[in-house]
This record gives sequence, structure tokens and C-alpha cells, in this order.
Amino acid sequence: MTITHKDTITSALSYLRLERFDMILLDLSLPDFDGFELLREHATQTTPIIVISAYSDTATKIRAFRYGAIDYLVKPIDLLELEARIWAHLGRQGKLSKPQESTSAHFYMEDGQIFSKGKPLNFTPIEAEIFSYLIKNRNRTVSRERLTEALSSISSHRTLDYHIKNIRTKIGDTQKPPRYLKTEYGIGYRLEF
Repeated sequence: MTITHKDTITSALSYLRLERFDMILLDLSLPDFDGFELLREHATQTTPIIVISAYSDTATKIRAFRYGAIDYLVKPIDLLELEARIWAHLGRQGKLSKPQESTSAHFYMEDGQIFSKGKPLNFTPIEAEIFSYLIKNRNRTVSRERLTEALSSISSHRTLDYHIKNIRTKIGDTQKPPRYLKTEYGIGYRLEF
């Protein structure tokens, strides 16, 4: 995937007249014009536009959608969420079948559902709660004590271990050592991706 960056609306519009893109990420606050200028100019095109802006008011969001934006994220943004939304929009257009395994979007949450490589995971409510907590603390070791305290439905370390084993099976992480959901012996668990 090739990424092109432009600092002004003028240069972006000039470039868009010459090249075709799968998606545009648009900041509304640019030095020469506001991003609505690009939305207006590009309204007849089929390239999807995701707006990324510091403006969080409803009126600005509605205006962006009326001008043709397909999504709107308020700064500061979570890069994992942005990546997940990009994959979701491109997937709906048939431009991508699923996220590439090597990306950080291997696991992500959208509308309360947890996905792996674009497919929903069939977790029980407790498993979903555990995994959501691990995603939020990704690449950090979470102690068993912290997990059992944070998740009221977990009654003991033994119960937690049972659910971790089920989660590993459902995410296809059964090799030894596990690729994603690692055990830090005597401490807790770490989700790496």
C-alpha cells in the first residue's frame, strides 16, 4: 500500500487530479484552506474520505458527512482504531478481503465486537471482557491480580487460566510458546501484536 502526504489543500487537489487513491485521510485544519474545500471539490469522486479533526462538535461532523465523508475521527486518535476503520471501509468496497496478518490490526474492537483479521471472534461475555482488557493494555504485562480485580466476573486465578486457555483456542494461538497471548510466569499475561 502506497501512502502520499500533502500539507495543503491546493497541493492535494492538484495531486488528486493526476492520481487515483483507495482512500483519503483528511484533516480539516490546513494552512491554505479548510478541509471542506477538498470535500466540496471531491464530492463527485468515488474515493472514500475519512475526516480526522480536532473539531468535535456535531455541526462540523454533520457538515463533513453531508459533503461526502464516510467516517469522522476526533483528535487525538487511536491509531489502532484508525487502522481498523480503514480496513473496514476498504473491505466493504471489495478493495481488500481482510487485514494483513502482519499489521497491528490483527485484533481490534468495533461496535463492541472483537475481530481477528476481519472476522468476528466467538467469545463468551467473560472471554470478551478479558480480551478487551488485554487489547486496551496491549504489549504490556497485566498481572493476574489486576485482571481479577478489574473483571468482577472472575472469581479466582484458576478461573482466569481456564478462560485464557479458551481464548487462545479461539484466536488460533495454540502453538508453544503462544504467538500473541503470552504467559509471564508468576506474573500474568501479555497480548502482543
